[in-house]
Amino acid sequence: MTITSSPVASLDIPVLDARSTAPVLPEQDRLLGQPGCPTHRRLSSAEGLTASAASTTKAESSTSLSSRLNWLRAGVLGANDGIVSVAGLVIGVAAANPTATGTILAAGVAGILAGAVSMAAGEYVSVSTQSDTERAVVARYRHTLSEDPDGGVDELAAHYRAKGLQPNTARQVALELTAHNAVGAHLEAELGMREDDYTNPWHAALSSAVAFTIGSLLPLLAILLPPVSIAIPLTFVAVLVGLGLTGGVSARLGEAPVRPAVVRVMLGGALAMAVTWGIGHLIGMAV
Repeated sequence: MTITSSPVASLDIPVLDARSTAPVLPEQDRLLGQPGCPTHRRLSSAEGLTASAASTTKAESSTSLSSRLNWLRAGVLGANDGIVSVAGLVIGVAAANPTATGTILAAGVAGILAGAVSMAAGEYVSVSTQSDTERAVVARYRHTLSEDPDGGVDELAAHYRAKGLQPNTARQVALELTAHNAVGAHLEAELGMREDDYTNPWHAALSSAVAFTIGSLLPLLAILLPPVSIAIPLTFVAVLVGLGLTGGVSARLGEAPVRPAVVRVMLGGALAMAVTWGIGHLIGMAV
C-alpha cells in the first residue's frame, strides 16, 4: 500500500479507505455521496434495509396498537349499550309500579343476562367472520407466491420504489425480505397485518359481555338504592352522566370531535328512557 503525503501546512492529510489500497483525498471524499459512487450505492442499500426493518417493526407495533384500541372501543360501546338497555327496562317497570322493588330487580337482572349473552354472541359471530377473512387472505398470498415467486419479488420491489427507494435498493430489500419470509413481507408491506396475528373471537365475546354487564349496573343500582320518590329522576341523571362519559371516551379513541358524540349519545339515551317511562306509566295507570 502506497501512501502519499502533503505538506502539513495545507492540512491535505490523506484518508485511507480500508477497502482499497488507494488513499481517499479530501476532494474525493466529497464525491462519496454522489449517486454514481459505488460507496453511495452500498450505503443506499444499507439505508434501505434499515428503513425496511424499521417499517416492519412499525407495522407490527401499529397492528398491535390498533387491535388494542379496537377492543377498548368495543368495550366502551358495550358499556354504553348496557347503560341504555337496562336503564330503559328498569325505568319502564318502575314507572308502572315504583314500589315493586323485587319486580324491578328481577327485570334488571334478566335484562343484564339477556343483553350480555346477546352482545357476546354477536361479537363472536362478527369477529369469527373477520378472523376467517384474515386466514383466507393469508392462504391466498401463500398460494399466489408459491405459484409465482418472481412476480412476488417484483411486486414487493414496486411497493418499496413507490415508498421512495431507488430501484436497485428496492429490489435488494424485496429479495432479502422474500428470502426471510415472503408471505409475511407482503402482508406487512401491503396490508399492514401480521401472518400469525389473527383476531380472537373469544376475546371479543368476553370483552363485550363484561363491558355490557358493568355498564348495566349503573342504572340498576341507581333505581334500587335511593328512596322511591327520587329513584327515577336520579336514574335519569346518572344514566345521562354515564352516557356522556362513554360517548366522550369513544370519540377520543376514534379521534372524532367529542362534543357532537356526547350530545348524540345523551339525546339518544334520554329519548329511550322517556319512551319507556311513558309506556310504563300508561301501563301502570291501566292496571
